[in-house]
Amino acid sequence: MYRIGELADLFNMKSDTLRYYEKHGLLSPSARTESGYRMYSEQDAVLLKFIIRAKSVGFTLNEIQELVSIEMNKSQWACADVKGRVDIKLDKISAQIAELQRFQKGLKELSDSCCGGDESAEYCSILEALDDSYKEHRHVHHCDKVLHHDAEEK
Repeated sequence: MYRIGELADLFNMKSDTLRYYEKHGLLSPSARTESGYRMYSEQDAVLLKFIIRAKSVGFTLNEIQELVSIEMNKSQWACADVKGRVDIKLDKISAQIAELQRFQKGLKELSDSCCGGDESAEYCSILEALDDSYKEHRHVHHCDKVLHHDAEEK
């Protein structure tokens, strides 16, 4: 049996993390001492390792709680149920990666459009691109990297 601090040390984490997992129903002590100390069994340590591994591949605490429930009742679930949950998470992660790549592309374009010099930011191309009124007030950028024309010259 492990006290909370011993189990936390075993997995190089803080006792507060174990309390947090307990609060969210992921892990509960197998017993308590007469003085109220949480005591964890070897099975609890195995479950904590499962939780840590699930967290390390990106599952949220709610998703981990669901996986723990499945883990505790394996005979009532099909492998397809577990794979389905992983595939849903994989789709979400793929969508997040695509969104981050869009962010990266947009930021790269903003960065490339500006010289980053010591000049006043009054006509900074980045600020102009982000400003809603940008299309109404086009100027020649002071870095001469991007040439803007007045709206009337279209």
